[in-house]
Amino acid sequence: MTDIARADTGASRLAANRERIASRIVGRERELELTLAAVAAGRDILLEGPPGTSKTTMLSAITEEWGIPLLFVEGNADLTPAKLVGHHNPARVLQEDYSAENFVAGPLVEAMKEGGFLYIEEFNRAPEDTLNTLLTAMADRSIAVPRVGRIRAKPTFRVIASMNPYDNVGTTRLSTSVHDRLNRLAVDYQDAPSEERIVALRTAAQGEFGERLIADAVAVTRATRRHPDLKQGSSVRGAIDCVLVATKLAELRDLRSPDDERYPELVFDAMIVSLSGRIHLDEAIETTPERVLREIWEDRFILEPHAAAPG
Repeated sequence: MTDIARADTGASRLAANRERIASRIVGRERELELTLAAVAAGRDILLEGPPGTSKTTMLSAITEEWGIPLLFVEGNADLTPAKLVGHHNPARVLQEDYSAENFVAGPLVEAMKEGGFLYIEEFNRAPEDTLNTLLTAMADRSIAVPRVGRIRAKPTFRVIASMNPYDNVGTTRLSTSVHDRLNRLAVDYQDAPSEERIVALRTAAQGEFGERLIADAVAVTRATRRHPDLKQGSSVRGAIDCVLVATKLAELRDLRSPDDERYPELVFDAMIVSLSGRIHLDEAIETTPERVLREIWEDRFILEPHAAAPG
């Protein structure tokens, strides 16, 4: 087979990968294509965006398609190099001394050995010395572990990082060395139709009542991202929970139609439960989550009732 034929075959396989993966994800065609191109090129990548923007869903779909593991690590102050790389079993060390057989692999070594994706969430919350542990693994695709030897990564090993650019509490600034070894892609919220499709899939809400509830839940959730008193609004997970809670409230209150006069208040009650803990107030503003949500609810159901009406 010629080099051109091999390249054509590889390109066709990658395009087929993209189509199969895209069938599992809603409204992330561009981000999927760019992420897939980066990891297929053998690169590590930082996905920068707020929670609930399908980053994990996208990575899960890619690793499932490739038949490799996705290992999750939560970045926080307790993530030490030893927790990332691994450690020797203390009980066996006392009995048998240090040896490669007594080594308990951490997620980094496990991902390298299995050729998986090491996915570090809240990347900028991890200590600097822990992140520096990744530098050799990313640059050389191998690391040296004391009393174990050199661990070499399989070809499909990747480091995938994610962080929320809007959150600066308890975070650290990434060093130039870390930035230099990572590609980067900004992943923002999806558009309203995509979020409505996600909520419909996750809640299975149907019929006139379900469709109206999905539209209202997505609208008020998206409004939290624009409210001037909020530093950060809710992700689509808030809309999903709003629909689920409202559906059960409707059963408890025997409310079956969105035309029922009690419907707007039902949506507000569901908003309080599903959204009040997900929104983050501007510290300079003296208000409460409940007051902000009431304003958003009034905009949707009182000031602009046509926006909440069917059609």
